Amino acid sequence: MSTDKEHDRTESTAGKAGIGALRRLWPFMRPHWKLALSWLIFLGISSGANLVLPIAVRKMINHGFVGTDINVINQIFLGLFALSLIIAATTAARYYCITLLSERSLATLRSKLYSHLIRLDIGFFEKSRVGELISRLGTDTELVQTLVGSGISVALRSVVMLVGATTAMIITSPRLAGLSALVIPAVMVPILTFGRRVRRYSRFSQDRLADAAAIANETLHATSPIQAYSREEIEENRYAKAIALALSTARRRIGLGAGLTATVITLVFGAITFVLWIGARDVIQGHVDAGILGQFILYAIFAAGAVGTMSGLWSQVMRASGAMERISELFDEVPDIQSPSQPVPLPGRARGALRMEGVAFNYPTRPDTLALHDFDLDVQPGETVALVGPSGAGKSTVFSLLLRFYDPQRGRITLDGVDLRALALPDLRGSFALVPQETVIFGGSAAENIRFGRADASDEDVREAAIAAEADGFLRALADGYDTELGERGVRLSGGQRQRVAIARAILRDAPILLLDEATSALDAQSEAAIQQALAHLEKGRTTLVIAHRLATVQRADRIVVLDGGRIVAQGTHESLLREGGLYAELARLQFAA
Repeated sequence: MSTDKEHDRTESTAGKAGIGALRRLWPFMRPHWKLALSWLIFLGISSGANLVLPIAVRKMINHGFVGTDINVINQIFLGLFALSLIIAATTAARYYCITLLSERSLATLRSKLYSHLIRLDIGFFEKSRVGELISRLGTDTELVQTLVGSGISVALRSVVMLVGATTAMIITSPRLAGLSALVIPAVMVPILTFGRRVRRYSRFSQDRLADAAAIANETLHATSPIQAYSREEIEENRYAKAIALALSTARRRIGLGAGLTATVITLVFGAITFVLWIGARDVIQGHVDAGILGQFILYAIFAAGAVGTMSGLWSQVMRASGAMERISELFDEVPDIQSPSQPVPLPGRARGALRMEGVAFNYPTRPDTLALHDFDLDVQPGETVALVGPSGAGKSTVFSLLLRFYDPQRGRITLDGVDLRALALPDLRGSFALVPQETVIFGGSAAENIRFGRADASDEDVREAAIAAEADGFLRALADGYDTELGERGVRLSGGQRQRVAIARAILRDAPILLLDEATSALDAQSEAAIQQALAHLEKGRTTLVIAHRLATVQRADRIVVLDGGRIVAQGTHESLLREGGLYAELARLQFAA
C-alpha cells in the first residue's frame, strides 16, 4: 500500500476519534482517585497563591512607594515571602501527586493492555506484526504517560490561571478586560484549525515509528540468515527508509506545532500590548491608579502566559491523543476464540477420546484455500496415532484445531464426546501437552523453562522430567546447572538441546493427551533413540498424536493416518500401508531407498 493511501486512511481514522480518545484513560486513573484529588487540591492552593501576588504589587505601589510607609513595605514583603513558601510547598506536593498518579495509571494501562494482547487468538497475531504491537505497548504508552505526568498538570494549571487571571482582570478593570476579550475568537481559530492537522500528523507519525520498530524487531531476530545472505546493507537501507519517513512526518508535525505556538503568542501578546497602551494613557490622564494598572498588567501576563503554555501543549496533547487511539484499537480487538459463557465442565481428568466429524477449515489469512476438507478422524483413549504426509497436507492444522487456536467453518470436534466450543479454554488446553516443531525457549533459567509445563512443579519434579527427556546431563554441565540463564530464545543451547527441554516440559505437564509435532527432528540418531524410549514411556496411558516426516519415528504407532491436500487418503499400520502402496509407500520408498 502506498504512503499516500496510508496517510489518507490515517487522517480519516484520526478524525473520527480525536482528543476524545483521551477519555479512555479515565478507567486506569480512577483506582488512584485519592492521588488525583490531592493533586487538584494542591493545584488550587498553588494557583490561588500565585493569583494573590498582583494584589500585593498593587498595595506596594499605592501604599508603599507613593506613601513611603516603611511598615507597609515590610508587611507586604513578609507576605510575599509567606506566599513563596506556600507556592513552593504546594507545587512540590502537586508534582509528587501527579507524577505518582501517572506512573501508577500507566502501569495499570500497560498491564491491562499486555493481559488483553496475550489473550487474543492466534488469528489476530497472524494479521499483526509483533514489532508494531511492542511499539504500541512501549512508545505509545510513554507518550500518554508524559501527557499525564506533566502535560495534564501544566494544562490544568494554565486553565486555572487563565480563568482566575481573567476573572481578576474583570474585577480590576472591566473596561480593559473587555478590550482584551476581543482577541479570544482570533486565538481560538488557529488553535482549532492547526490542532486537527497536528493530531492527524501525530497519529501518522506514530504509525511510521511502529513500522520502523516492526522492521527492527524482525531483522534483529533474524541476524543469522541476514548475515549468511550478506543482506546487512539491504536491511540497513530498509530501516533507514522507514526512519526517514517517520522523521519527515515528524518534521511536518513539529512545523505545524511551532506555527500554532507562534500564531497564538503573537495574537495574545499583541492584544495585551494594545490594551496596556490604552491603560497607560488612562494612568497619565488620571482615570486609573498606577497600582490598578500594575495589578492588571500582572494578571494580563498570567493570562497570556497561560494561553501561550496551552498552545505549546496542544501538540503534545494531540500526540498523546493519537497514541491513545492506537492503544484503544488494541483494546477494541475481540478474540474470535473465547470460552463459552456457561462452559461444560470436564468430569475430572480427560480420558482422551478425540473425534473430528466432517471438519472443513481455512485459515483467516487464506480464505480461498481449504486446509482441511470434510475431515473425519476418531482417536480412542490411550491410542497412539501418527499423522504423515507431504508438507501442507494439514497435519499441523489438526493440532491447531484440537487446541482450539481456530474453530472450523464446518463440522465439529469433540473431546470425550463434548464439543470443544462448549469447554472452557483452560480446561480444554489443560488436557494437552504439546511439543512443537519450533521450540520456544524463554530468557529465564533452565529450570524455569522446564517449569513452563507446570508452574507449581518442585525442583525434584523438574529434574525427573529432564532425566526422562535426556536433558539432565547437558543441563547439569552448564555453568550454574539448572539455574543457568539460557539467553533470549535459548541461544546458549543447540537445536537438539532446546528440543529436549521442550520434551521435558511436556513430560512435566503430565496431560492425558500428548501432541508431538516433529518432536525429534533436531536430534541426532543416538539422542533420538534415547528420546524415543522416553516418549514410549510417556505415551503409556495417554492419547498421543504424532506428526513426523521421518517415517522411522512413527512405525511404533498403533495407527498411521496419511494426509494429502487436507484429506485422509489412507490409514493403517506401517506394514499394511506398505502393502497397499499409494502415497505412504512412496514416502517410505523415498526415505528408505538408500
